[in-house]
Amino acid sequence: MEHKLDLIALLAYIDPAQLTYQEWLSVGMALKYEGYTAADWDNWSKRDPARYHPGECFKKWTTFEGAGTPVTGATITQMAKDNGWVPRSDRDGRELGWDDEIAGDYVVVDKNWIEGKEIHEPAVWNPVQQLTTYLQTLFEASENVGYVTESWQDDDGKYLPTKGAWDRTAGELIELLHMCEGDIGAVLGDYNPAAGAWIRFNPLDGKGVKNENVTEFRYALVESDTMDIEKQHAIMRELELPIAVLVYSGGKSLHAIVRVEAANYDEYRKRVDYLYNVCKKNGLNIDNQNRNPSRLSRMPGVERNGKKQFIVDTNIGKASWAEWHEWIEGINDDLPDPESLANYWDNMPSLAPPLIEGVLRQGHKMLMAGPSKAGKSFALIELSIAIAEGERWLGWKCTQGRVLYVNLELDSASALDRFKSVYQALGLEPRNIDKIDIWNLRGKSVPMDKLAPKLIRRAAKKGYIAVIIDPIYKVLTGDENSADQMAHFTNQFDKIATELGASVIYCHHHSKGAQGGKKSMDRASGSGVFARDPDALIDLVELDVTEDLLKQEENKAVCAAYQQLFEKFNPDYLDEHVSQDDLLSARAMEDHAKRAIPAHLNAAQESIKQAVKSVRIRTAWRVEGTLREYPKFEPINMWFQYPIHKVDEVGSLKDIEPEGEAPAWKKAAEKRKSSAQKERRSKAEQFEDAVNNCNFGEPPTVKDVVEWFGKSGKEVSERTVRDWIKKYGYALQDGLIVKDDGADHD
Repeated sequence: MEHKLDLIALLAYIDPAQLTYQEWLSVGMALKYEGYTAADWDNWSKRDPARYHPGECFKKWTTFEGAGTPVTGATITQMAKDNGWVPRSDRDGRELGWDDEIAGDYVVVDKNWIEGKEIHEPAVWNPVQQLTTYLQTLFEASENVGYVTESWQDDDGKYLPTKGAWDRTAGELIELLHMCEGDIGAVLGDYNPAAGAWIRFNPLDGKGVKNENVTEFRYALVESDTMDIEKQHAIMRELELPIAVLVYSGGKSLHAIVRVEAANYDEYRKRVDYLYNVCKKNGLNIDNQNRNPSRLSRMPGVERNGKKQFIVDTNIGKASWAEWHEWIEGINDDLPDPESLANYWDNMPSLAPPLIEGVLRQGHKMLMAGPSKAGKSFALIELSIAIAEGERWLGWKCTQGRVLYVNLELDSASALDRFKSVYQALGLEPRNIDKIDIWNLRGKSVPMDKLAPKLIRRAAKKGYIAVIIDPIYKVLTGDENSADQMAHFTNQFDKIATELGASVIYCHHHSKGAQGGKKSMDRASGSGVFARDPDALIDLVELDVTEDLLKQEENKAVCAAYQQLFEKFNPDYLDEHVSQDDLLSARAMEDHAKRAIPAHLNAAQESIKQAVKSVRIRTAWRVEGTLREYPKFEPINMWFQYPIHKVDEVGSLKDIEPEGEAPAWKKAAEKRKSSAQKERRSKAEQFEDAVNNCNFGEPPTVKDVVEWFGKSGKEVSERTVRDWIKKYGYALQDGLIVKDDGADHD
């Protein structure tokens, strides 16, 4: 079912009314091969009411059995491409090609409900007026016009134009037409009434009729000769194409001369690509051969095989390309309209139910950030289990439901082993392991913008209330320090959450360096988008555990180990002889063990050794957070003892500071200490400078030093100088100040 959503979406580009019977059957075969239902085929077939027969799809469906060369979803993909669909990835990172289409919906017209709009010949036939109006609408008087009146027949009997003329201006032609008394052949040359005549809609340089001879890339030709004239007309008007002149060809089509107003040939091509794409997506099957700016169109004011080529209308739709382009983009922006608060004030919509009580709602996003040794993956596995079992996670109650864990880092066996190990360490019975799905993608991961639609397809009908992606660096697209690139990246999580109605939870690493002095929102590596995008940010920062605390924890672990041994081998002794104080003393419990379980002392020693080891390999962490939907929570302290995290219920860690952070009073004391040290260093340096210089390099007297400081503007007394002598490592010898060498001096 990997392609299901794609194929259903692609059917929107395929009109069953335009298909042959065999092509219609091929669509049904492809749908069945790809795992769809007859109802999918039937719903699409209803778009052709003229040929649709209730129940026919279901009868045919049963006859589609396996074949040597099956019809696959590729058939539907190609049909969609032929009708204007283009995969976005086909053009990412390169220039548009001549046959490229522009991605996007841009659907304005409902092809199933559009009503035809008739065209009418002019009540009075005036060929001169027809051609004059055409020239005045499209050209400046000084611009050269290309036209063709001579034709020839190919082997199939089809009339084709010659190169024609291109050396006269619109002004010259209009003037001659006014003087020709209705005989336009006298101006342009006689044409074959079986073939009609042609004219070029962009001005030329008077030197030829190729694309390089076009001087202004002003107009493009929109023509479709594969559908009803009235329907063509209706769609063109419904699309509000900026049509300068609309001409009936005298055959099977209308020729719309559409304003594109391009500055150069490259821009012309891109705008025509865009124009044709919009027309195709709205049911107008464009002839791609008409793209060229030097293309010929049908000349109004002449006859063709008994039918008149005439102007249907001029200056219809939007007034310019810019106005039309803005309108098309605006009408297809897929954004909701603004809503009045008054509509909801007395009937407010229900908030999304919580997934993690007090932290995250269902359908919202959560980021867990922390350094590599924080056990983030284990924490997310713990969360998966808590959701499946309806248990608590880091102290918060979780809503029970199905969860998808997207494993991007571990091989399948390791991932499964971790889940089982965490279940066992938590002491939980695996009653609801059927609610946990693991998607193992190690070695198969793709960038997030490619992964998101694949994930949505697989999860669409599974009923997940949470999707956990671990870790995101495996699917990161772009520069993590770029705000706009990371906004695009995180938008993929929005798509998953919106399409599935599930919470999306993912983890990211901290930036380098100590994190204790930073706010939780500033610790995640890369752009601030990471921290500001999710609805809940859970941040882990390591605590700087002291040796004293570790010894306390060792004591607790040893006592707990002895207590378990007593409960196993001599529970009566535990009840009768061990006091509450003894239960808290490792030394007392050891003495009791020698009396109560002497035969098991070897086992006890091994248990004690393991208990001490388990404490020594622990790390301590503080959980902080920033929430969008709930009030800020008090920091949670916990131990990470492989493979699970345990909340510090007794408060052992409450006064421990994160690495790199100290309390304000301690910072102030250290600052004062540092300032005092600098001041002492400064005075010592000043005194040394005075001793070395005040007597021209010879050992000075106390009086010499006093006078030196006085000259520098700092008055000091002899007593102060004598204090400095002793304080800064000097001595008096024969009344002179010298470096103290440890000998006796006077």
